[in-house]
Amino acid sequence: MEKRVVITGLGAITPIGKDVYETWEGIKNKKCGIDKISLFDTENFKTKLAAEVKNYDPLEYFEVKQSKKMDRCSQFAIIAAREAVSDSGITKENTDYDKVGVFVSSGIGGLKTMQDQCEVNFEKGNNRVSPMFIPKVISNMPAGNISIEFGFKGESISIVTACASSTHAIGEGYKTIKHGYEDIIIAGGTEASICSVGIAGFENMKALCTSEDKTRASIPFDKERSGFVMGEGAGILVLEELEHAKKRGAKIYAELIGFGSTTDAYHITSPCPDGECGAKSMIRAIKDAKIKPEDINYINAHGTSTHLNDLTETIAIKTALGEASRNVMVSSTKGNIGHLLGAAGGVEAVICAKAIENKIVPPTINYKEKDEECDLDIVPNEPINKELNIVMSNSLGFGGHNACIIMKKYEEE
Repeated sequence: MEKRVVITGLGAITPIGKDVYETWEGIKNKKCGIDKISLFDTENFKTKLAAEVKNYDPLEYFEVKQSKKMDRCSQFAIIAAREAVSDSGITKENTDYDKVGVFVSSGIGGLKTMQDQCEVNFEKGNNRVSPMFIPKVISNMPAGNISIEFGFKGESISIVTACASSTHAIGEGYKTIKHGYEDIIIAGGTEASICSVGIAGFENMKALCTSEDKTRASIPFDKERSGFVMGEGAGILVLEELEHAKKRGAKIYAELIGFGSTTDAYHITSPCPDGECGAKSMIRAIKDAKIKPEDINYINAHGTSTHLNDLTETIAIKTALGEASRNVMVSSTKGNIGHLLGAAGGVEAVICAKAIENKIVPPTINYKEKDEECDLDIVPNEPINKELNIVMSNSLGFGGHNACIIMKKYEEE
């Protein structure tokens, strides 16, 4: 018998908030976390803007020795996990830690560490490369560090599917609980790739917006969109088997009811123009959730603010939902927080859970110029107060990876 999976804890650190409360307040109040890059000198770069975690000092969260052993992406992951675990109320007294898994992903891993240690190697020689280089840079370490931090001894994995990574982590965590392998999964993603080599790579790919107007930089579905704005941070959820959650009296934010995943098999960076496999991931999630397309109230779109992504995702939503696509509300919160790459789906899943809890549909901020090709109800500029029963979240990644999760307002059966 399949188990029901609920969300009992949320954690986040984002460009608009040091925790879930601040992040959600920023979403409701249309806060834009995009600003001039401060993490390195952009004099020789066309890209001047990013969505950085503001005023971040690792020593507010970690002792010096611990902070030096972790890349910024692992630090963000632990900060968000601490909040999510505390929020959930799980302890050794009410939970078997041998049945708690950690599925936390990063699309790129410790990129700043890689950049720094390559410079050390070239300038000072190989014997000066840090012995912590590999443990800091590999992308499984956010999951590993969370397991070590808390003593969670269930399955621990890091799924790397570029910008779909954390949505895949949540989806696979959901399946793991659903089929009875673990009681709880700490799931989500983290990313910290705002460094000179990271920006250079995406800039030379022509993927980044080079506008210096932060209100016209990350503008999903807007006709004048010209590329994404890189963000950083982490979003973590505590997924839990329903009976386990009920037994310990946990607060339940929402129920996770569907997951779908496909691959375009088309191109290393561009989405397939017909949106076929993006649509199929949604169709699979809808089938898994045992719902109809018209049951979906809101979609948190991948919506990166690149021309191809937003157009292709629009086509995919229309294909998957058919006539129901005319009535569903769709928005992208990347206008607020930029594109967190492998952490995008984790933070957006946190936002979806808060949207259900607070009966508020997040807006697509800084929207001005209508694009006739992106003709969905994109909730422009202002949040909508509306009860949400079923919410979908999409993520798409380089390599053609598509992932979709569906969550529902929790109800006893």
